Amino acid sequence: MLDQLKIILEDPILLKVTYALIWLIAIWIIGRLLKRLTNRLTKENPIKFQLRKGISFASYIAVFLLIMAIFEVNLSGLGVALGVAGAGIAFALQEVIASIAGYLAIHMSGFYKIGDRVKLSNIKGDVIDIGILRTTIMEMGDWVSGDLYNGKMVRVANSFVFKEPVYNYSGDFPFLWDEITIPIKTNSDYALARKMMTDILNEEVGEYAHKVKNSWKRMTDLYQIEKARLEPWVTMKFDENWITFTLRFVVDVKSRGGTKDRLYTRILEAIIASKGKVEIASAAYEITAFPKINVQN
Repeated sequence: MLDQLKIILEDPILLKVTYALIWLIAIWIIGRLLKRLTNRLTKENPIKFQLRKGISFASYIAVFLLIMAIFEVNLSGLGVALGVAGAGIAFALQEVIASIAGYLAIHMSGFYKIGDRVKLSNIKGDVIDIGILRTTIMEMGDWVSGDLYNGKMVRVANSFVFKEPVYNYSGDFPFLWDEITIPIKTNSDYALARKMMTDILNEEVGEYAHKVKNSWKRMTDLYQIEKARLEPWVTMKFDENWITFTLRFVVDVKSRGGTKDRLYTRILEAIIASKGKVEIASAAYEITAFPKINVQN
């Protein structure tokens, strides 16, 4: 009985498996300790997240190298085996291979990074994780209007970057051009209205023009792109119904909703304070003639 147990314990394969298990447990414990240490090193969530991802990635590499070293994997033999089964594996795992290639392309080509606001097909939201196979997005929109989270986390295969356009709202240029329209009655004081809206626009978003200049300078250095107007401005058009003022401005990609709310609030307050000099227009119908109605008793 003891001899049989000794033979089993001296089995080289069993010893290698035992060594591998011990080292795997050790790597797992070290990884857990390092992840806990990140909480003490920094309080910044983005830095903490990146450190944790780096530790996980390093752990996977360590496990891979460890298994190869313990079991003395012959790379040439492994290559021959994979070559024989390559066609079948490539066909069965084509989506996985494409997703891994997409992962490399995302990091090397800069399609997007964690924290960017993107739109992939019909999915819009903030990138909260980029895995080897899938990108996780905190979705916006759907049943919620505006740039607000709806609570859904969507995981999109990384292979998507090779198949559909990738819209990045906060990549090299983390600002957007936006606009609001204000209709006023044709008998309003349009000069006063223009001055009023221009002043409000400059007070609320004029500071962005200075912040944007450096970002736009980097854009013109990277791409062949024409000079764009960064300062806020107001344009006017009119027809037989009303005068329409369009307020155009540059705003931070993640501040559109709050900025529009402040602009609308201040413009409405200014219109009320004008005491009838400026009035909001609304759709109306004028009846010019009535058909004859015969009433019989």
